[in-house]
Amino acid sequence: MEAMNDDLPALAARIDRTNELLTRMLAEVAKTPSTHAIFVDAGYLYAAAGRLVAGTEDRRAFDLDAEGLIEALIDRARSIFADSRLLRVYWYDGARRRIHTSEQQSIAELPDVKVRLGNLNANNQQKGVDSLIRTDLESLARHRAISDAALLGGDEDLVSAVEAAQGYGARVHLWGIEAPEGRNQAEPLLWEVDSQRTLDLDFFKPYVSRRTAAAYDGPGANRPTREAVRFVGAQVAAKWLAARGRQSLAELLPGHPYLPGSVDQDLLVEAEGILQYSLRGQADLRRALRDGFWEHLQTQY
Repeated sequence: MEAMNDDLPALAARIDRTNELLTRMLAEVAKTPSTHAIFVDAGYLYAAAGRLVAGTEDRRAFDLDAEGLIEALIDRARSIFADSRLLRVYWYDGARRRIHTSEQQSIAELPDVKVRLGNLNANNQQKGVDSLIRTDLESLARHRAISDAALLGGDEDLVSAVEAAQGYGARVHLWGIEAPEGRNQAEPLLWEVDSQRTLDLDFFKPYVSRRTAAAYDGPGANRPTREAVRFVGAQVAAKWLAARGRQSLAELLPGHPYLPGSVDQDLLVEAEGILQYSLRGQADLRRALRDGFWEHLQTQY
């Protein structure tokens, strides 16, 4: 009995030590920021956004400003997951023999974007994309790399991907694209996710345009150089700063290198007016334009 009583202080000390370690661990967990990622099924995106804005699902009939749209998606996620940081954007598309097209290569070169390719069959149908989404979602959730996943897609085959991520504690939020009529997302997928949001026509209009004759197609409409476009970006930035002031600049800088969708669209329209040349569907020139815009703003801060 005396021996047992002698052990009580040691046992109490071990319990106190264990409680102290648990308290420290919980404090560290509380300080760890939440992380989110965006998963985009490009096949669904092109079909649904093309039909909504351009009236067709045929990719050859319209241009998609993927860079601007990705920035808008990141901006939207930032507003929804206010206390979370972005891991990256995963962009899933199909390509013959999984060889990047020039457009897919341009998207792959964007910061914070990972392009994952499935195959295209003889009928231009994607194969293997759903399994890629499931693999990434499950792996990231299992390793606690993300706490929230924004999934832009509509295929019923994505249900298993959602279930796999949720099984490891991640929350999956389904983003859809407004349908002109009916639905463009499978009901079982809608039932399975943790939340649902629909992106409407106004969200996509700045980034989808039907292919027509260039807006500026006069005899002098030669393609400008990247340096010329970069300079115009700086010009527009100076005008933007003069109109909005330094407070607006301070609010914009934390989002670098991304621009809010409304600012990006204003930049595009203003630059096209100065250049008298359409920058739609020209990712390299759009990037030079944004680079010039940011470079000027950063010199003024």
